[in-house]
Amino acid sequence: MIDQTEEAAAVGHEEPVEGTNGHQRPAKTHPYDFSILRNLRKAQGFTIADIAQASGISTAVISRIERNQAVPELDTLSRLGKAFGISATDLLGLAEFRTAQITSSQHYVSGGFQFQHINFMNIQCFLGSALAGGTVNRPEVHHNDHEICWVLQGSIEMVLNEERHVLKEGDAIQFDAVLTHTYRALSDCRILTLHIRKGKQI
Repeated sequence: MIDQTEEAAAVGHEEPVEGTNGHQRPAKTHPYDFSILRNLRKAQGFTIADIAQASGISTAVISRIERNQAVPELDTLSRLGKAFGISATDLLGLAEFRTAQITSSQHYVSGGFQFQHINFMNIQCFLGSALAGGTVNRPEVHHNDHEICWVLQGSIEMVLNEERHVLKEGDAIQFDAVLTHTYRALSDCRILTLHIRKGKQI
């Protein structure tokens, strides 16, 4: 629980303006819609009290932010983000008034595979290709994610802990990305792998 002094430091201040129905509404002085917090909270089945307990921010402050009646400070964003399992930057990005995000791909080589990589807030996509015999094992890109591998062309062998799976063109597999795993091209191949961020449990 935080006191009134801490609550004042948790959010910025907005002067109310007159709405079309005669009621006061907060002035829009920033390009953000923090009602996304309510959407995230309900999607994960949490109450305001749950988020307050996980973040240390009072229910009153969270309610004001969700209704766009207050602008959270950076520390508040960081604490709220951690409660939802995302960074303050990601949370701010979700709150921006925009309908789409655009990014550019990056190329890199790992082991015997070449990849085109794109990264969004909640998902990473890797389009890979390899000649027969190429292998890849990149634990440094694996976080608390679900991983999906879809074979677009050719065939691969995947070693997941002690399990071995042969995937042919059109086959796909999903698993926990933190598990030790290796891809090996059984023939010239193209694969698409997705790293999808897990929701954080409070």
